[in-house]
Amino acid sequence: MSAYKNTYVAIMAGGIGSRFWPASREHRPKQFLDILGVGKSLIQLTADRFLQLCPKENIFIVTNAIYKDLVMEHLPFLTENQILCEPSRNNTAPCVAYTAFKLHQINPNANFIVAPSDHIILKEKQFIETVKKGLEFTATNRALLTLGIAPTRPDTGYGYIKYNLDGESGIHKVVQFTEKPDLETAKKFVTSGNYVWNAGIFIWNAKSIIEAFDKYAHEIYEILKDDTVYNTDKEQDFIDQQYPTTPKISIDYAIMEKADNVYTIPSEFGWSDLGTWGSLHAESNHDDNKNAINGETVLADTENCLIRLPKDKLAVIKGLKDFIIVDEGDVLLIYPKDKEQEIKEITASIRANNGNKFL
Repeated sequence: MSAYKNTYVAIMAGGIGSRFWPASREHRPKQFLDILGVGKSLIQLTADRFLQLCPKENIFIVTNAIYKDLVMEHLPFLTENQILCEPSRNNTAPCVAYTAFKLHQINPNANFIVAPSDHIILKEKQFIETVKKGLEFTATNRALLTLGIAPTRPDTGYGYIKYNLDGESGIHKVVQFTEKPDLETAKKFVTSGNYVWNAGIFIWNAKSIIEAFDKYAHEIYEILKDDTVYNTDKEQDFIDQQYPTTPKISIDYAIMEKADNVYTIPSEFGWSDLGTWGSLHAESNHDDNKNAINGETVLADTENCLIRLPKDKLAVIKGLKDFIIVDEGDVLLIYPKDKEQEIKEITASIRANNGNKFL
């Protein structure tokens, strides 16, 4: 552990997870659900993973203020100072800047990982080894590092990173970012051999990323820099006032696509961003007919479905293929898997017609 005494982790846990409706709701989004049926929520699984890298005192959660109590409920080892409460949803760049200023005030040599709270990592040993390699690199280099996932298919739902094939110890200079390409472009990327998926998992030291904000996203830098407030009783009032005035922009657009010191580690550790019901189906255990089932069922002529039921409820299903069936008690969703991108639009329609009652 001593080699990583300056290691910190920032877990981003402020999203709503609207594509996982009706399980994910505004009052309890997917990071607080046992979506995998393993007895732990996604945020608990993520924190457990990083406890292999640093002590619990060095784990910080960045979330929306309305989820502070949920974070404390799921991760009771945290102190209040380890929960960064955003008063507004301004995308990931302000979130990272806030974290960097706070950690730099705690430890000027802070070297930290930024990771979402709702990803699946199937090969944790390989993941930890990859992160350690990244931490060693960013501790001694003025570098912004992103973990890249070796693509297994020409997926159009991910951003892609082109990297220079020359590199040392598996760490490569990034050449270009491309957001969600069309299918033909994605096919070319996959066959080229020097593209990876952008996993949204970053490693850098606080000095390097603060310097990058000063250079490439100066407005955010100016709004949030104040060494006198972080980790004091003035911090939350300062954030409540200043944070909503920051530009709403992702860390990729604000920093990563502009900086000249961006690197990646092409990786394979069983990663999924678990962004949709379809991705959950793909990562789940299946019966002989490729159904992923969480609950009591009697099935006939039913194939390739994801079925999620409340406790003490039985579903009898016949003749369905490639469907999502999610019963949350007050809402029942039965929807074709290949149309699941429409779910987000449906929730907007429900809000217009029913308010927030079912959201």
